[in-house]
Amino acid sequence: MEPVLSDQQLNEFKRILKQRYQQLRKEISEELRRTDEERYIELAGRVHDPEEEAVADLLVDLNLSAIDRHIQELRQIDAALIRIAKLGYGVCVDCEQPIGLERLRANPVAERCLVCQEQFEKTHQVGATPSL
Repeated sequence: MEPVLSDQQLNEFKRILKQRYQQLRKEISEELRRTDEERYIELAGRVHDPEEEAVADLLVDLNLSAIDRHIQELRQIDAALIRIAKLGYGVCVDCEQPIGLERLRANPVAERCLVCQEQFEKTHQVGATPSL
């Protein structure tokens, strides 16, 4: 497959992706350290009423949710770096057409062109209906 980006562009995206990867690892580490220091689980065990328990649970959930988002982004970065190594970076995984350079600059982990991404989001809509 003929690369759609120059070596210079690929190297620049690789640098950007690796920088973001390191930043995320640092943020995850800080979140875990902060969560450990705050010990929300202990707080939840000492609450005196349901409202305090709900707040404590919410704080734990928020911390875990942030960490989960960071981990998901790390996976996307890994996938993008693999596509760079296999010379598939910048090519849509669905239609195999080039992903626009501006789209890649805005979202370096993009694996679909804008048209295919919009279609993907329509057909894979998550959370369309509220649930408990």
